[in-house]
Amino acid sequence: MQLYFRDNFFNAGYTEIMNANQERAGNLDLKSIFGSSLDVSDETGLVCSGKFRMLTNRWDVTAADGSHWGLLRARFSFFSKKYEYDAGSRGIYNVSAPAFLQEYEVTDGAGRIVASFRRTSSWFSSGAFVLDNQSEYLDTYELVAVVMGVHAINKRRNAANSSSSS
Repeated sequence: MQLYFRDNFFNAGYTEIMNANQERAGNLDLKSIFGSSLDVSDETGLVCSGKFRMLTNRWDVTAADGSHWGLLRARFSFFSKKYEYDAGSRGIYNVSAPAFLQEYEVTDGAGRIVASFRRTSSWFSSGAFVLDNQSEYLDTYELVAVVMGVHAINKRRNAANSSSSS
């Protein structure tokens, strides 16, 4: 399933999730200008939520009922962007992209590509993404929360780098 979605410039408010036919397939509720928490809904209602764990750079994904779906964290790497999504009993997935590209692959424990996403927006605009999910274990809307988690971790990292260089 392929979905298109975006961040807002101020990280707050609702944005639509669209399918490949440019039809509404849900929405993102970006909760606060001061934080990075969000809710992901399909046409029937809330599917999952994502937010940073208190005082960490780990992104927690929970189901609508509050049960834990997974935890995203950045992995150290010199020449690429690497993340790990621990989906509990469903496996650990690697999320990676070459250093200067915005095209990510999500691979399972056997190294098979189960999903991919890429940033489609320009340098100075808020993040817009296209997600292609082929996984039988990861929900597409769960992966929307993971993509937004990768985006939030990157924004935090960029903000920390720019404030340390001033």
